[in-house]
Order: sequence, then C-alpha cells, then structure tokens
Amino acid sequence: MRYQITGKHIDVGDALQTHVKTELGNVLEKYAGRPTDATITFSKHAHEYVCEATVHLSTGLTAQAKAHETEIYAAFDSCAEKMDKQLRRYKRRLKDHHKERQDPVELFGASSYILAPEAEEHEAEPELQPVIVAEMETKIPSLSVGEAVMQMELAGSPVLVFKNEGKNGLNVVYRREDGNIGWIDPQA
Repeated sequence: MRYQITGKHIDVGDALQTHVKTELGNVLEKYAGRPTDATITFSKHAHEYVCEATVHLSTGLTAQAKAHETEIYAAFDSCAEKMDKQLRRYKRRLKDHHKERQDPVELFGASSYILAPEAEEHEAEPELQPVIVAEMETKIPSLSVGEAVMQMELAGSPVLVFKNEGKNGLNVVYRREDGNIGWIDPQA
C-alpha cells in the first residue's frame, strides 16, 4: 500500500509518519482487505491541527475522514477512529461488494468545472454563460445504486454522479435536507 503523508506549512517528521502508517494500517487490515493507497494531510487552523485522510480501496470505493484537535497526534488518532467507524459500519457491504465484483470498479473520464459566483445585479444585461474559473478531469465510477449510496456515505459527499451498471446510463444519488437519500434516474 502506498502512503502519501504531507503537511501544509507543517513539518511532518518520521515519528509521525511511522505512527500514521502503523495505526492506519491496523484499521485498514481489519476491514478493507486490499487498500491501494492512502493520502493523509495535516494542516493547522488557528490553534487546532487538522488531519484529513482519504483511502482508496481495491474495489474502487473511497473512504474519507477529517478531524480537528489541539495536538497533531490526537488529530490523527481522531481521524483514524472516524475511518475505523466508517469502515466498521460498511464492513459487510464492503466484503459483499468485493465478492460479487471480480474486477475493480470501472471509471470513466469526464470534465469538471468550477464556476464563478453570479455577477452583481447592477449590470444591465447579465451574461448567459457563467465564467469558468477552473477546469479539471474527474472520474465517474460504474456502480450499482447500492454501491453508489455506500460510496457517497464513505466519502462524506452530499452528491455522487455515477454510471448505473443496471441501466447503463448516468444517475445521481444525493443527501436530501430531510436526511434521506435521493436518486435521480433519467429516462432514456
């Protein structure tokens, strides 16, 4: 497994890197089977340290966790605990998903854009085309609806666009304001 442990304006020493590899390795060994890579980023916000962890699993799913603490080791330990809780919650589904799927999740390329906020109202004629601030390449996974909901939950995302394996079209799952999950399945 590949680890990428970095700090934003923080020196991440060898002792912390060893601690991260050991503890995160123990968590992933219990639940995840074959994780492929993990990215752990430390930063400081005011008086607190922030630890963000993203783990890519061999099944194509991604788990994310984030924690804030006053000590850097405590921030990582809280983050690892959140990751452990997420993976424990989805352990059965992760293992079932892995048994059914022989190959990793297929990913398709797509363009992702960041748009500038709406222009001020004082303009006489607003532009019909929004201003594109950034353009990136993103990946759209090919999943079942259940796998898409699990992926959205593991990533902590409010929305997930995916290619529906059952119907072979683009679908969207999202978290509704009432806490339930919404699913958009356009008609062909």
